This record gives sequence, structure tokens and C-alpha cells, in this order.
Amino acid sequence: MTPADLSRAVLCAVRSAVDGGELMVAVPERVVVERPGPGGAGEWASNVALRLAREAGRPPREVAEVLRNRLVAAPGVADVEVTGPGFLNVTLAGDSIGALVDRIADEGEAYGSGDALREAVPVAVPDGSELRARVVAEAAGRLVRAQGGSVRGGGAAPVPAGAGRDEAVLGADGSRWALLHPAPHDLPHGAEVLEQRARNPLFRVRYAYARSRGLVAGGAALGIVPGAGPVTGEAARVLTGLLGEQPAVLVAAARKGAPDRLARQLVTLADAFFDFHDSCDVLPRGGEKPGAAHRARLALAEAAGTVLAGGLSLLGISAPDHL
Repeated sequence: MTPADLSRAVLCAVRSAVDGGELMVAVPERVVVERPGPGGAGEWASNVALRLAREAGRPPREVAEVLRNRLVAAPGVADVEVTGPGFLNVTLAGDSIGALVDRIADEGEAYGSGDALREAVPVAVPDGSELRARVVAEAAGRLVRAQGGSVRGGGAAPVPAGAGRDEAVLGADGSRWALLHPAPHDLPHGAEVLEQRARNPLFRVRYAYARSRGLVAGGAALGIVPGAGPVTGEAARVLTGLLGEQPAVLVAAARKGAPDRLARQLVTLADAFFDFHDSCDVLPRGGEKPGAAHRARLALAEAAGTVLAGGLSLLGISAPDHL
């Protein structure tokens, strides 16, 4: 179960409680799940009970208990605990990391695509002569279509190769990143996008992908086939959480027409990949024999690379296997 799946499960619990007459509230459009804060428990948490308490005319913990009783029966949920003033803390059933890795392997670079915007009002993508607006519009249109949405008027015309004076210097990928990664109120990047060093976010993202592919190739040379399974450690938990959040990130970026959100998420994901990579031996060292732990770590590393490549593709940026 991904965070997006859990969000829908919590929303279903709210709707069920309203339909059953236990809560008298308007069902929200969406529910956010996050990592538990201090004093929390489980793997994911939601403050939906606190949000609904005033409208329900009941204490938040009472609302949380109503929702807990329904959510705990949802498929994929092992336990739900109410903490603090009324937070729902959820523990997922089974091997949640393995299930997520399997899903990413099945869906490939399309992981996170869906139909969240299928019934939404068509998103207007402005068409203009200013290069940055056109590049952002093109990427935004790609994000919207990946979520089943439509773009009014067909979206901005494709940006022709060689457009803009910076592309001759930065290259097609570098110039797109220079325009898409900064927030709209920030200036585009410059020649720093060409730096082959850790302080360059584009390099980190593409190198993380290339490193993941290198690990898979190295595993193949040792006869190790990636296989989903339990992976321990804080770095693995953080990486898995970010992979699970990717569908929600893509939907939010599409709704807001904000490819910069995806670009920054890819940087965060790349950094989490390197933390995971440095925290454990993904592949055996020396005379160590390959085992289930190596197969599971390799599968998680491969999943991270797949998501990075998919995100770069939505931005119109290539993901080379070697840098």
C-alpha cells in the first residue's frame, strides 16, 4: 500500500462514517498522510480527525476513534492507533517495502501515472513567446496528461531544439533543467548545471540513476537478480517513503502546473538514494556470498532508479546510464 492508497483508504473511512451516520461532516476531497511526528507511532499518520472535529461538534479523539474502527479493517492495514490530540497512526500489513518495489517493477517508468485528473476541468496551459513560459507549459502539459487530464487547446507548442541562447551552452537537458528546477519566483540557473559535482542538483539526480543502473549491472555479473523483500535501516525507510510519495507528488505537480515541484522532489529522492547506498552494502564485498538481503537492497536501488528516470522523462530530460 502506497501513501496514495492509504490516503484513499482514510478518505473511504470518512465517507463510510458519514454514510453510516456516525459523523455529520462534509467529506473532504482528499486526505493527506505523512510520516508520524514526535510521539507518533506506526508508519504513516493523518490529522484528518482534527480537521473534522469542529464541524462534527465532537472532540478530535472521538472523531479519530470513529475513523480508527473503520480504517483498521481496510486491506493492507495491520493496525491503527490514536495518539496525541487525535492523530491516526497507521501500521501497514506485510512487507510494505517489498510490495512497493514490486509495484514499481511492474509499472516501470509509468509508476505514479493515473487518472486523478480524468474528470477535472481541462487545464489551460498558456502559450507564449517567452522561452521559460513555453518550457514550463510543455512540461506541465506532460504532467497533466500523465494523470489522465486534458490540456485546453492542446497545450503549448513544442519547444524547438536550439531555441534560446542558453541551449547552445548548456545543452538541451541542461537548459531545460535550468528553467524547470527553480521555483517560478527564482531566476533560472546558469552554467552551474554543467558541473559534474555533488553541488549540482541535476548531476546528483542523473548520477543517482546511473549508479542504480550500475548496481543492477554489477549484480547481474555476480548472478544476483533483484528480488523484493524486507530492507532494514533508517535510510531504507526514508528512501521507501519518498518512493511511495511519488504518485502524490506527480498529482500535485500536475494540479498546480508546477514541474518545479517534481524537479525538487527528484533531488530529494536522489539524495535519499545516496544515503541508502552509503548506509549498507547493496552488493557483496570481497568474498561475501550473495544473499536475500543483497537481492532486496538491489531491488530497492533499482526501484529508485526507475522512479528517477520516470520523473526526468516527464520533465523532458534524459537519464543516461553512464555519466
